[in-house]
Amino acid sequence: MNILSLFDGISCGQIALEKAGIDVKIYFASEVDKYAIEITNKNYPTTIQIGDVRNIEKEQFPEIDLLIGGSPCQDLSISKAGDGLNGKHSNLFFEYVRLLREIKPKYFLFENVMPRKKSWKETMDYCLGTKGVLINSNIFVQQNRPRYYWTNIKINNTPLKPAWKGDYYQWRRTYYRKNKSGVCPCLMANMGTGGHNVPLKSENKQDKLTPLECERLQGLPDNYTEGVSNRQRYKLIGNAWTVPVVTNVFKRLR
Repeated sequence: MNILSLFDGISCGQIALEKAGIDVKIYFASEVDKYAIEITNKNYPTTIQIGDVRNIEKEQFPEIDLLIGGSPCQDLSISKAGDGLNGKHSNLFFEYVRLLREIKPKYFLFENVMPRKKSWKETMDYCLGTKGVLINSNIFVQQNRPRYYWTNIKINNTPLKPAWKGDYYQWRRTYYRKNKSGVCPCLMANMGTGGHNVPLKSENKQDKLTPLECERLQGLPDNYTEGVSNRQRYKLIGNAWTVPVVTNVFKRLR
């Protein structure tokens, strides 16, 4: 298959395709973060990097079988007050829509957060021509991470959430609170900014999850993000897809 990945990040799409047993002929990746590109090229050196999504035209590709991506979510997230699809980051959603309509791939997959406003989700459903399916990563990994997935691939029956048991703590303004569900709170890109943003394994403020532990909570191979600073590793992992969720979708392509 020929793959075009927009907002490719650290190329979790390639990991998922590999785990799903999908043969990839050419993998085009649109990404602008130099650290993300470094990690992708380390793990998948045959990746063809094509730069900023805003500069991409359909004429530069052969027939694309699968278009994937997840545009920046900063302006959509329920955890932040943003301008939604009109925001300077999340308006890049429309670049995905543009290329989906121009390229007309056989299959597509788009991922994003739970939008803070219902109208934003309805707009995304309309533009992508299908209703997003809400899947929480905690049915595959020990992390609470609800995300919407828009696709024309029939999603497999998803498993039941395991009875996770574990101690995870997160900062709540003035104190650390234990996560009651036995799973880690959602890993965020701001883990790379320091402070209290990295979840803890105990009430000891020094007992932070390591980058390796965060990789495992996203279903990444061990040390996949090794090679850049821990600050960048946390950021890249927080921005990444949960690999087992996407793998479950891609298995339908075999």
